[in-house]
Amino acid sequence: MAYIDLNQVTKRFGKVVAVDNLNLQINKGECVAMLGPSGCGKTTTLRMVAGFEDLDEGEIRAGETLLSSSRQKYYLPPEHRNFGMVFQAFAVWPHMSVFENVAFPLRIRKVPKAEILARTTEALKHTNLLAVAKDSPADLSGGGEQRVALARALAIRPDVMLLDEPLSSLDPHLREEMRFEIKDLQRRFGFSILYVTHDQSEAMALSDRILVMRSGVVQQIGTPLEVYGQPANRFVFEFIGLSCFLEAELTATTMTIGGQIHGFPQGVAPSPELVQAGRAFLAARPSEIEFTGEDGIRARVERKSYLGDVIDYRLMVGNAEVRVQKTRRDPHYQVGDTCFLAFPHPHWYPVE
Repeated sequence: MAYIDLNQVTKRFGKVVAVDNLNLQINKGECVAMLGPSGCGKTTTLRMVAGFEDLDEGEIRAGETLLSSSRQKYYLPPEHRNFGMVFQAFAVWPHMSVFENVAFPLRIRKVPKAEILARTTEALKHTNLLAVAKDSPADLSGGGEQRVALARALAIRPDVMLLDEPLSSLDPHLREEMRFEIKDLQRRFGFSILYVTHDQSEAMALSDRILVMRSGVVQQIGTPLEVYGQPANRFVFEFIGLSCFLEAELTATTMTIGGQIHGFPQGVAPSPELVQAGRAFLAARPSEIEFTGEDGIRARVERKSYLGDVIDYRLMVGNAEVRVQKTRRDPHYQVGDTCFLAFPHPHWYPVE
C-alpha cells in the first residue's frame, strides 16, 4: 500500500494550471525523483506535499493521515506533517553552531532537552558532523553545509524527506559524493524520498522510480531503466539522456533522410500508421547507433571529438546531422570518411 498518495491533485495560479490532475503513489522507503524542465510543476508538487501550498482540487494522504483535501476543505499545516525538507539554498544559520542549527527544529517543537541532545547527536553522527558540532556552518565547505541541512531534517525523524534541488550548488565531485550519502541515510532510517531535480544522472542514481512532467502534466512514471529504454513519448525520449532525431519521408518500402533514399534496414520499419502519414522521425540514442556494413544507412564523418573513453562523432546523412558515440575500442573513422549506420533500437515518432 502506498504511503504518500496524491489523488487527482490540481494547482492553479490565476489562469495558469501549474499541476494538472496528478496521481502519484510513493511507497514506504521508496525514492521517487521528479524530472522536467523549469516551470513544469515539480517544485509546486513538492510544496503541496510539504504543506507550503494548498491544492485546488484533489487529495493528499500520508498513510492513514489526510494532509489536504479540496472536497473536505481540509488542510494540515506543514509543522504537523513530520516531513524533513532540504532546499537548494541550504538555509543554515551562520550565527548558530552546527549543533544548534540541527537542534533548532526540535527546540521549536518543545522536545525535552535530553531528547534534543540525543537526537541531535545521532543526526550529527550519521552525517559525519560530530567533530565540527561547535563550529559555525560558515566555516564549512558547501558539502559540509549540505550535511548540516540533512542532519537538521533527520533530527525530527521524518516519515518523508522532501528534497528540492539539494545538490545543484555543489561541484560535480561533491554532488556525486552526496548522492551516495543521501541513499545510505535513506537505507539506514527507512524514510521515503520525493526528490526534485534537473539533473538526470542524480535521478537515475538515487531513485527507485522517476516521474517526468511537462507543463504540469505527468508524461511517464517508471523505473530509471523503463523511462530511459521505453519512453512513453517523444518528449520523454528527448528529455532523458542524449537523443538523435532524423526526419524521414516514408513510402511502403523506403525512407528518405537528408535527401538520400534508403530501404528499411532489418528491424527499422515504422508502423503502418506512420507510413500512411508519409513522414516521421527516426530516433535513437547516440550510444546505440552502430557502425555496420554497406547494407546500412550511408553517412559521412563531419566532426570527431575525444571525450575521455568516448569518441563523439557528428555525421551527415545527406544534409541531415546525426550524433554517434562509441568507445575508443570500437572501429575508428576519420573526418571525411564514409561509413554506414545501423539502428538496432529505433524509435519512431510522428511529425507534429
